[in-house]
Amino acid sequence: MNIQQSAVRKSTRAEVLMNKIEQMIVDGIILPGEKLDETVLANKFGVSRTPVREAIRALTAIGLVENAGRQGAEVSQVSVSMLIEMFELMAVLEGMCAQLAARRATQDDKLGMIATHEHLKSTFESGDHKEFYNVNLKFHDQLYSAAHTQFLAGQAHRLRRRLSPYRMRVTYQPGRMRATLSEHLEILNAVNEGDDKLAMEAARSHMRLIGNELEDFIASLSIPFRR
Repeated sequence: MNIQQSAVRKSTRAEVLMNKIEQMIVDGIILPGEKLDETVLANKFGVSRTPVREAIRALTAIGLVENAGRQGAEVSQVSVSMLIEMFELMAVLEGMCAQLAARRATQDDKLGMIATHEHLKSTFESGDHKEFYNVNLKFHDQLYSAAHTQFLAGQAHRLRRRLSPYRMRVTYQPGRMRATLSEHLEILNAVNEGDDKLAMEAARSHMRLIGNELEDFIASLSIPFRR
């Protein structure tokens, strides 16, 4: 194996580990504020500490992990006020993506979103929250793609990943999956009809957590917040 092949292999291993650790954070196996012990993670995944260190560095770059100085790395924590601001910004970004998708989506884009919405309906009927969350992410990915704007889509993806430890738990809120289906249909219809204003408002409303819904959501989180 030459030097270039070795570097690619190490990079791929680090990416796989990054995805696995990120999923543990999203699933609540590792909570905000918890330390990421390189040795423990290396033993868990049967690798050396080097790819673990690279994976943690990559997660730090997207904001899911932060450097705690001599104590090492830990899963990022946010304050309640910051969480609210992040959801508000996510609503703005989603709205912009939907607005552009209504103007720019191709027929293939629209058909893909329709197919994913149908998949989401069948997942809802099965009652599988985790699969529903994953299919829901696919719908939003397709919405970003249909906007045909690389930079905006990149910013939306980045913030969504930062919010992922909290967004996953939204799925478990009573009535949330049924509401998601209805809200997605509004977005989908607006995009299909080319109504950019309606698409933007539907997407922003879908992401907005306001009033009692936001209070109930935060109260339901068994996650430590930064004071």
